[in-house]
Amino acid sequence: MTRVRRRRRGTAVVDTKKGILVASGRRKIFLLPGGGAHGSETRTKAAMRELREETGLKPYYGKYIFRHRGKVHKSHRGGYFRDHHTVILVKAKGKARPRHEVKHIAYYKQGSNVKISGVTREIINKYYLWKKRKK
Repeated sequence: MTRVRRRRRGTAVVDTKKGILVASGRRKIFLLPGGGAHGSETRTKAAMRELREETGLKPYYGKYIFRHRGKVHKSHRGGYFRDHHTVILVKAKGKARPRHEVKHIAYYKQGSNVKISGVTREIINKYYLWKKRKK
């Protein structure tokens, strides 16, 4: 049986009047901001740090909303991994601008033409269900 490495990720949902903030590299396949937690860093802190690094926004509030387990993927270095997302609802100040590996910023709403990845779609759909239950 092949060993699947587990990646601990913090994933930020920034829900604005324009839609949910998503970012992409050159290929324009948009993802939610976030990334891997370093060492003993919590996934909440990782989500907020990555949001700041990728968009320049200044997060001031983060609330855990749910966990999401991604599909198994083959690594470009060989082997397999699965992302374990801790999804955080984040409030932030400032204007989002592409930084570092991010080349494009967009806002996703249901029915929009923004091309999002499969896992981003899964997480956003789960977020909409969570949000609906909270009302």
